[in-house]
Amino acid sequence: MGTGFGIDIGGTGIKGAPVDLAQGVLAGERVRIPTPQPATVPAVLDTVVAVVEQAGWDGPLGCTFPGIVRHGVVGSAANVDHSWIGTDLAAELSGRLGHPVTVLNDADAAGIAEMRFGAGRGVAGVVLIATLGTGIGTALFVDGKLVPNTEFGHLEIDGYDAEKRAASSVKTNEGLSYKAWSTRLQRYFSHVEALLSPDLIIVGGGISKKAEKFLPRLELQAPIVPAQLLNQSGIVGAAVSAMG
Repeated sequence: MGTGFGIDIGGTGIKGAPVDLAQGVLAGERVRIPTPQPATVPAVLDTVVAVVEQAGWDGPLGCTFPGIVRHGVVGSAANVDHSWIGTDLAAELSGRLGHPVTVLNDADAAGIAEMRFGAGRGVAGVVLIATLGTGIGTALFVDGKLVPNTEFGHLEIDGYDAEKRAASSVKTNEGLSYKAWSTRLQRYFSHVEALLSPDLIIVGGGISKKAEKFLPRLELQAPIVPAQLLNQSGIVGAAVSAMG
């Protein structure tokens, strides 16, 4: 399978690393540069190029973006500058780097990594990956095939945008106990389960490292398990997607 390279554009940091495509692990040092503020198109492009150059990578690569991405073009930009909407990120980066660049939604990239190397490996049927962080990102797979750009974190539940009640950032900001937060997660995942009837739900994001504090409190029909790749999933998924 060889080695690929993945870039993960986040709200606070832009990270990149070579990836062992057979094992799904980083194959070299991870480079991280803080996301410029404001995260305008030229500033972020400059930073991505700097990450690639610092890593010494010269070849095709994959890149995540925290928003909807259709055929390389950005369709939403909740956590970066709104000037991104309509930008052909794939074409911009390919032009700057001189190599093909595959761009995809960050939650979709994490899902690809989790399905190939993590908790979703070999699972048929409908699998939902939900990343709990600043917001709620989602990735949906049917028999291993990605349904791109799902935004189930923005479902309206009880009059609220779901992620405004159930993201892990809300737990922190409102000082919620795991028990109180789990009640909100139960409401969220019950609603999503009623819509999708998934065979498996995988929960990612940094908070998944403490999954034993909240996942056992949830009562769902589908098994719900923590993600396995944690913070590396975006980089790994981006690299995998670039290699087809």
